[in-house]
Amino acid sequence: MFRTKECVAMLLAGGQGSRLYALTEKNAKPAVPFGGKYRIIDFTLSNCVNSGIDTVGVLTQYQPLMLNDYIGNGLPWDLDRAYGGVKILPPYQGKNGADWYKGTANAIYQNLQFINRYDPEYVLILSGDHIYKMDYAKMLDYHKRTGADCTIAVIEVPIEEASRFGIMSADDEGRIYKFAEKPKNPESTKASMGIYIFSKAKLEKYLCEDAEDTASSNDFGKNIIPNMLAGGEKLMAYPFVGYWKDVGTISSLWEANMDLLGEIPALNLYDEEWRIYSRHEPHSPQYVGAEAVVDNSSITEGCEIMGTVRSSVIGAGVKIEAGAVVCNSVILDGVTVGAGAKISYAIIDSGTIIGNDCIIGDENADSASIAVVGADISVPAGTKIGAGAMISRESDISKEGK
Repeated sequence: MFRTKECVAMLLAGGQGSRLYALTEKNAKPAVPFGGKYRIIDFTLSNCVNSGIDTVGVLTQYQPLMLNDYIGNGLPWDLDRAYGGVKILPPYQGKNGADWYKGTANAIYQNLQFINRYDPEYVLILSGDHIYKMDYAKMLDYHKRTGADCTIAVIEVPIEEASRFGIMSADDEGRIYKFAEKPKNPESTKASMGIYIFSKAKLEKYLCEDAEDTASSNDFGKNIIPNMLAGGEKLMAYPFVGYWKDVGTISSLWEANMDLLGEIPALNLYDEEWRIYSRHEPHSPQYVGAEAVVDNSSITEGCEIMGTVRSSVIGAGVKIEAGAVVCNSVILDGVTVGAGAKISYAIIDSGTIIGNDCIIGDENADSASIAVVGADISVPAGTKIGAGAMISRESDISKEGK
C-alpha cells in the first residue's frame, strides 16, 4: 500500500519540437543539449528536487529513446527513489486499445492512475522545454493560502510579445477572471508559463469531463482552463520574477545559451543554493593551446582548443583546430571544427565534423538568422553554408553549394 504524497509533479515531455528543426529530428525537445553540459529537461527536474518534490511522472511520446536513456533511474537529480522518484510514462495500451496523447490535458488524463496511486492533494503540471529556476514549494504555498482550485504561474512580458502566449487577466488580489490563448489583441501582459498547480479533485473532474467531449482539443490552455473559469472555479495567478525562457525556437535556444556569457550572466548556473543537476559524463580537463584565443566563452571539459573562440558556448569533447574561428555560436558535444574553418551565429549539433576552411553562418547575422547543422554530419572541406541555413542531413549540403 502506497503512502500518500502531498504533491505529485507531471512533466510534459512528449512534444515534437518541430520549430527546432534539425535539432529534434532524432531527439525529443527536452533532451536537446544546453549550456555545454546540460539538457533542457535538467532545469525542470532540478527545480522539482530543489523544491522538495520527489515524485515526478515524465510523459514521453516523440523520439523518446534518448530522453529515456538520459533520465534513467533519476540518480543525477536524486530522484532514484523506491517510493516516488522519477517515472517515465509513455502512451500505453489500455482495455480500449492503444492511443497517442492527443493533447496536454489528454496526456495527464491517461495517467490519472499514476497520480492516484499516491493519493496527492495537489498536482503540479510542468513543461520540459523551458530554461528557468523556480521554487515550486513557494507556488504551492500560495495555492494553499489563497484556497485556489488552480494556480497558474505567470510572468510579465512586453505587450508586443503577448500574442505569443496564453494571457491572463487578474484582479488586484490575483484572481483570474479571463484567459485568452495567444490573443491577437491582448488585454494584459501576464503570460502563462505553462506551470499549473491543481487541487487534485478538481483536476480529475475537469479532465474526465474533457475526455467525454469529442469536440475538445484536450488542451489545458484551450479547454481545461476556460472550462474551469466558466464553471466558477477559483483560479489564481502566481507572479514569477526571474529568468525564464521558452526555448522552442532556434533563435530563443541560441539566445538562452548566449545569456550564460558575460561578466554578470543573465542566467547563473553556478548557484550552489539552487544547483542544476545533469547526467554529465566525466571528461578530461580542457586543453587550450599556446596560440589559441578564448574570449567571453564557456568551454566544457574535454575540449581541445587550438583556434579562436569568442562569445560562444562549447560542449564537451569539442576540438577546434588551429586557424579555426568560432564566434557567437553554440557547438554541441563531440564536434570537430577543422583548420581554417569559420563559424559565426550558428548551432552545430553533436558529433558533426566541420571540414577545413568551411564557412558556416555569417558574422553579420543575428538571432533571427542562425545557421544550424544537425548531428553526426560530415561537412566537406571548403563548404559554405549561409546564415539561417538548416542542414538536417548530408544530402542537404549540396543545396547550399560549395
